[in-house]
Amino acid sequence: MRVLVVGASRGTGAELVAELVERGHVVTAYSRQPGTHPEGVRTVTGDVLDADALGKAMVGQDAVAVTLGIPDNPFRVRLTGRASSRLDVRSAGTRAVLDAMREHGVRRLVVQSTYGIGATYRHLPLALKAFFSLAIRPQVDDHERQEQMVRESGLDWTIVRPTVLHDEPTDRPAHVSTGDRLPTMKVSRRQVARVEADALEDAARASQVLSVTAAA
Repeated sequence: MRVLVVGASRGTGAELVAELVERGHVVTAYSRQPGTHPEGVRTVTGDVLDADALGKAMVGQDAVAVTLGIPDNPFRVRLTGRASSRLDVRSAGTRAVLDAMREHGVRRLVVQSTYGIGATYRHLPLALKAFFSLAIRPQVDDHERQEQMVRESGLDWTIVRPTVLHDEPTDRPAHVSTGDRLPTMKVSRRQVARVEADALEDAARASQVLSVTAAA
């Protein structure tokens, strides 16, 4: 399968690129800054809002994964209203991806959101509820817009909602649920990448929202 990963330079996006390569897929890594990827990965440096660059990267793809985000400290972003990425990068970037997918006839889409969006908010611990409300409210609102447009896209989408991400490596499988209640509130980025790769490979996951965390 040929997969375009948008937002691939770091974090879960970079982990997803590595996971897909290990599984034998042909991967294009698309991001504003070049990341470090396994040999054989096609790297495209470009802004997700550059329709021409994104369209060229979309040609010939079988599926797309969107792992867009803001890498800056969330408290600094909240206080200053500024970040290295535009504050609505998730929704604006996803809209651009959807447009390019429709133009080039690509239907399979996996989008990374976050646990705590929508009905899952009520299951967050009190400290995380405060963090969502006080520190990352604009990002939460942008995730809401992002998820809505994905659901309304008419494409074969899957939304993945991880809990609090960390970088520690682990071979343990993640806990994946289509429900709202989860046993823990932390998950490795590589665990999330495996779930996203599974979803890309499994057409039965279309139109599902997957909550992902570490097993208890």
